[in-house]
Amino acid sequence: MGSSRNKFTSLLLMFCLVVLVRAEYAKYKDPKQPLAVRINDLLGRMTLAEKIGQMTQIERVNATAEAMSKYFIGSVLSGGGSVPAPQASAGDWASMVNEMQKGSLSTRLGIPMIYGIDAVHGNNNAYRATIFPHNIGLGATRDPMLVKRIGEATALEVRATGISYAFAPCIAVCRDPRWGRCYESYSEDPKVVQAMTTLISGLQGDAPSDYTGRPYVGGR
Repeated sequence: MGSSRNKFTSLLLMFCLVVLVRAEYAKYKDPKQPLAVRINDLLGRMTLAEKIGQMTQIERVNATAEAMSKYFIGSVLSGGGSVPAPQASAGDWASMVNEMQKGSLSTRLGIPMIYGIDAVHGNNNAYRATIFPHNIGLGATRDPMLVKRIGEATALEVRATGISYAFAPCIAVCRDPRWGRCYESYSEDPKVVQAMTTLISGLQGDAPSDYTGRPYVGGR
């Protein structure tokens, strides 16, 4: 009887220990924890290789589920014209992104990757996506609400491909047209550029009513 009781006690203690370890391990994944606590907890668990991997962004052509898992890659990008296949559908894009994400989530810490795409005037890499004028043309409209609606449309078409990160907008004030990307500036007038930052709330969504000034990242 005593032996059975001791075994039961040992098993119970082991179970409690496992529960405690799992609870501690999940702290950085717990959305109820303060952001600073989650960040510090995660950083404290990461190896040097994992930190280096998370700071690395690779091009789509080099990204596979295996590479994401082996090297702990933090983000992937599609540069101009970098697509999964000619005339790829939104489903093709989403399948590609999901496959890479599976590799990232299979790692020890399960840190999801970020996929970024050049959607600077619409989701222009995606077949049949809506293409909008470059920023220099939009600035000429002097219509911030139009620019916001363009941001909203772009966000919807980016999310339809399974991507949540767009390399946009370019909030630059171009004073010299010899700069090769001057067309990405809304104007040489800072006031016009400032007015056109409505594209940001179009891409991200408006800040919630209880916004306190902390950085806000919306989602669609």
